[in-house]
Amino acid sequence: MAIVKAVLLMLILGGVIGMFLGIAGEKLYVAPDTREEDILAMLPGYNCGGCGNPGCSGMAAKLVSGESTIEQCKPCKADMKEKIRQYLAEHSGNA
Repeated sequence: MAIVKAVLLMLILGGVIGMFLGIAGEKLYVAPDTREEDILAMLPGYNCGGCGNPGCSGMAAKLVSGESTIEQCKPCKADMKEKIRQYLAEHSGNA
């Protein structure tokens, strides 16, 4: 009889904790910031380091944070630079 009580207690406790975690996951959800990945997809992808950053991912991170400008990317074509500038202007405050 003691084993049945223990199993029942664990099932109830697991259900309550699971429900709490499910509700907390919905209420405390934070949408991920995809700006770095979006800009990284627009960069040429040569990872040359000519901009002074450790590859294109470093350049994308610094562009999002405002520590760098797209003009530092030498291999990036003018039309893509303009596209990146527009993207940053439209998505500057998104977190």
